Amino acid sequence: MQVCSTVVGQRTGLEWRPDRGHSPIERSTPVETAIGLSFDRRPHTVLMATPQDMADLAIGFTVTEAIAAYGEIDSVDIQAHTEGYLVDIRLAPAARPRKARPRTLEGRSSCGLCGVQRLSDAVRPLPQVTTGQRFTPQAVQRALSALSDQQPLGRATRATHAAGFAAADGTLHLVREDVGRHNALDKLAGGLFQAGLDPTAGFVVVTSRCSFEMVEKTARIGCPMIVAISAPTDLAIRKAEEAGVTLVALARSDGHTVFSRAERLDVRAGATL
Repeated sequence: MQVCSTVVGQRTGLEWRPDRGHSPIERSTPVETAIGLSFDRRPHTVLMATPQDMADLAIGFTVTEAIAAYGEIDSVDIQAHTEGYLVDIRLAPAARPRKARPRTLEGRSSCGLCGVQRLSDAVRPLPQVTTGQRFTPQAVQRALSALSDQQPLGRATRATHAAGFAAADGTLHLVREDVGRHNALDKLAGGLFQAGLDPTAGFVVVTSRCSFEMVEKTARIGCPMIVAISAPTDLAIRKAEEAGVTLVALARSDGHTVFSRAERLDVRAGATL
C-alpha cells in the first residue's frame, strides 16, 4: 500500500543526540487540515483531519453521531477550498429528523466531543448491541498482528492513528488512518457501510487508548467488540458494559485484557495461539 502524496509533507528539522549534538534531518509529516461538514448545505462542524477517505469520514460521522442512518444518506459532495475542504452530506427527503449534538467549536484531531454545549449532549444513552457473535483470544491477536502491516501513513510519519475491522476469526478486512483517533474510527465506519460489510459480524481494533467516544461510535454502528492497544477510561468501561459492547484493551503482542462483557470472548484458561 502506498501513501498519497497529498496527505504527507516533508519537513526539515534539527535533531539533537547526546553522542553527536545537532544535525539536520528531513522527516515525513501527516497533513492535517480543516474539513467542514454540512448537512443539506447547513454547516454543522469543522473537523481537523487527514484529507483522505473524506466520504468515509462524512458517512461515519453522520451515523456515529446519530444524525442519520446510512440508508438515509443520499450523497456526499466534496469541494476543495484554499482553507481546507467542504463536505456536504445530502440526506434523503424521507429521512427521519434527528437532533444532532449542537457544536460551537471545531473538532480538533485529539477531541471527539469538542464544542458540545450541554452535559446531557456529551454522554448520551447508547443503543444496545445484542448480537450473539463470539470471538476468541487468538482472533484478537491475529487482527493486532495484521494491523501493524496495513498502516502506510503511520509507517511513513509515526504520527497517526489507525482503526481496523476484523472478521470473527481475526482476518482484517478494512483499515483507515487519520491524525485523529476519532476520525480514524469514523472513516472506518463509513468505509464499512460503503463496502457492504456487516459491523455486527466482526470487531473493531484501534491503535489508541479507548475513551467513551470510541465506545459510543462502536455501539452506534452495532459492532459487538472494540480492541484498543492502550488503556481504557473508567467511563468507557462503564458505558461499554451498559451498551453490551465487549471492551478489550492493553492489547499487545504478548496478550490483552478484557474489561467488559467477557462472555462474548472465549477466555478459557490454557488457550494457545
